Amino acid sequence: MKPMIEKIPGAFSVCKVKTLSPALLAEPFVFVGKTDEELSVVCPTDRVPADTEDREDGWVCFRIAGPLDFSLIGILAPIAAVLAENKIGIFAVSTFNTDYILTKETQAEAAEKALTGAGYRFKQ
Repeated sequence: MKPMIEKIPGAFSVCKVKTLSPALLAEPFVFVGKTDEELSVVCPTDRVPADTEDREDGWVCFRIAGPLDFSLIGILAPIAAVLAENKIGIFAVSTFNTDYILTKETQAEAAEKALTGAGYRFKQ
């Protein structure tokens, strides 16, 4: 059975920042990635940090219903494949519990239609 998908309300941004404010981490949806080369944040557009070096606005976020067990294989790849077949770009984020897929706002409706057509159900 395919997992249920939930659209998270609001607009999101993908940002490259210099520092991370603890206040930002209090938000319900904030994803942080840090490497030796950068500090990236995905957050609601209205909460983008002031010290952002670069940003890409206009993302919509979808959550794959979880929690997903680590022993499960092939959850994210088929969803990404459906979207790729429909020429819909994604930005994927994984957490301990589940996976999130972000698409550009201009492609969100097409993403929902493509996934529904492939047998995925959306939580209302």
